[in-house]
Amino acid sequence: MRPRLMLGSAAVLAAGMLAARYLRRPKGSLRGAVVVISGGSRGLGFELAREFGRRGARLAICAREERTLEQAGSELTARGIEVIALPCDVRKRADVERVFATVLERFGGVDVLVNNAGTIQVGPASAMTEADYDDALRTHFWGPYYAVETALPLLRASTRGRIVNIASIGGLVSVPHLLPYSVSKFALAGYSLGLGAELARKKIAVTTVCPGLMRTGSPRNAAFKGQNRAEYGWFSLSAALPFTSVSAHCAARRIVDATIAGERLVVLTLQAQLLATIQHLFPKAALAALDVAAGLLPKEGGIGSESARGYESGSPLTDSFLSALSKRAEADLHQR
Repeated sequence: MRPRLMLGSAAVLAAGMLAARYLRRPKGSLRGAVVVISGGSRGLGFELAREFGRRGARLAICAREERTLEQAGSELTARGIEVIALPCDVRKRADVERVFATVLERFGGVDVLVNNAGTIQVGPASAMTEADYDDALRTHFWGPYYAVETALPLLRASTRGRIVNIASIGGLVSVPHLLPYSVSKFALAGYSLGLGAELARKKIAVTTVCPGLMRTGSPRNAAFKGQNRAEYGWFSLSAALPFTSVSAHCAARRIVDATIAGERLVVLTLQAQLLATIQHLFPKAALAALDVAAGLLPKEGGIGSESARGYESGSPLTDSFLSALSKRAEADLHQR
């Protein structure tokens, strides 16, 4: 098939998916529902907490960093949202079980579980270590697994049980220089989609969310390896520009709508939908495009397998007006 025809077909399919999104109307209400959100103190998780709370849900947010968690809980309370903020490392099953025991004691049950906690390492494959893959898998796969296993008895007792797993377009298309992240998100997406099929008969809807780039301010706290300044440059600017990314608010609103409707799969942003469509229909073309992308990314070298945070890897370009929207998200979503 000719490349132009291939792209045209993919664009039509992606446009159809976008139109279907706007034609859907979520049914039901979240008023009074108990929603547990991991990684709920900053970034997308915090924006999801605000959106669920705005619609009348009672919240339990959990995260590792207690200072940011306390700040998030105070802000949500000031908005009139009923919330408890609980320290938790989702990589530890005992922590997860402790969270649900507290939620059960406080609220008497759970209606919605949102597995959002995340980590990300950016750099060439040669700079990644076994520990990077282990940390990504424990955060993105084992953490959600522990939460689902612990929450299922409570969700079965609910009349509106929902599980929302925040995967990624990187869980459908493996992106160069994001291998630990993609490997772990592939695991989460596979688990979530299969789990949704099995729990459908039990009236528990599982929504697998695969977002593209979002303006959540997260590059500031991501880990960068190899030529860390160059890696931070391409990654942070891609997640900052309005034509390559979506705002956290728009993403959260779409995810909450999908939760209410019980949608099975949500691919966020037109760019991500187009990429997923090409990967599915024209895998050879998608692989060729990824080969080209890999060739354009920074080469090996720099700090190698050592790690630097985004806020340690800035440059005049990443501090320019091009990153204005991302800087605003950093301040709004507790990334600083």
